[in-house]
Amino acid sequence: MKKNISILLLLLSAVIFAQDKFQTPKLDNEKSWSIILIPDTQNYVKWNRNQPVLDLMVRWIEDNISPLNIKMVCQVGDLVEHNNILNQGYDGDQSADGQWKSVQSILGRLNGKVPYVAATGNHDFSINEEGRRFSRYNEFFPSNFNYLNQKYLAQNFFNDAGAPSMENSVLELKGLNGQDYLFLSLEFAPRNKALEWAKKVLDMPQYKNHKSILITHAFLNEKDKRTEKDNSWFMYEPFLVNNVPQKSKTIKLPESNNGEEIWKKLIEPSQNLQLVLSGHISGEGFRVDPNSFGKNVNQMLFDMQSEGGGHRDGNGGDGWLRIIEFYPDNKTVKVKTYSPLFGISPITQKYAYKTDSRNEFTFKLSE
Repeated sequence: MKKNISILLLLLSAVIFAQDKFQTPKLDNEKSWSIILIPDTQNYVKWNRNQPVLDLMVRWIEDNISPLNIKMVCQVGDLVEHNNILNQGYDGDQSADGQWKSVQSILGRLNGKVPYVAATGNHDFSINEEGRRFSRYNEFFPSNFNYLNQKYLAQNFFNDAGAPSMENSVLELKGLNGQDYLFLSLEFAPRNKALEWAKKVLDMPQYKNHKSILITHAFLNEKDKRTEKDNSWFMYEPFLVNNVPQKSKTIKLPESNNGEEIWKKLIEPSQNLQLVLSGHISGEGFRVDPNSFGKNVNQMLFDMQSEGGGHRDGNGGDGWLRIIEFYPDNKTVKVKTYSPLFGISPITQKYAYKTDSRNEFTFKLSE
């Protein structure tokens, strides 16, 4: 009897162990394909100590291009904390130039292996007294930086400085389980001209049967509401006081659009724009609304920059990213939130997934 009980206990222990054993991310359906979503990276690159966390995330993506059938990587903006200011150890120990070089080098690991969309956030810009903006983005991420981006580049538009740029661009991927997709990237607080260009592109007959995905920095907040405030930013003065960069009063960005305005001007009247990916505001958000054609538009916020110790002195975001799996039915989409940082060690693997309903869920694309 005792022997039988011992055997039973061993079997139960084996079952419990198997249930608790860490599972590396995998597709639910072997015929699916996926997008990897990277949140704001500013707090990784502004500190020398945090840059290896972002590097680990991107190396993990690199290693999983084939296992997860990754067809696109999307980053939601705020690539850097400082676009072009004198920084002597304030809010980070890396110069603005060093931050750009770091994120370029790390994302550059994906060059030639997978296309990626890196949006521009407010921290990626500097402005003048009139609110006109400029960014060093085009210097570090030109269209030919990743030849796969250039290969799939279908359209692009001028930035506020008048140069054609990937800040406003469209990548086209065809034949993903028989479905064609557009990946539309729009600058932070897109200008009216940028929205008009985007609407014109989405309305082109050649894209009539595509499903479109918008990547833009500021759109949804953590309460699942679209942003409604005026878009403003500040100008850094060219001097320091007690080693602190001086900022002007906030300046309204001319002809810019918030989340609700982007919805009304571009998304709602567009037939096939079905998914919006954004960052900017710390936390998670998700909502679904029908467009003017009765098709559902799924809208997602994913920004982990305050995880891992906070915005100023934390580790950049605990390595969180999202795996967005597109099932072969071309309708079902599964979202998982995973940290390669936690997943790399047996000690922390139990923390490697966020499994609450805000971070692991399924939604549907329209026909």
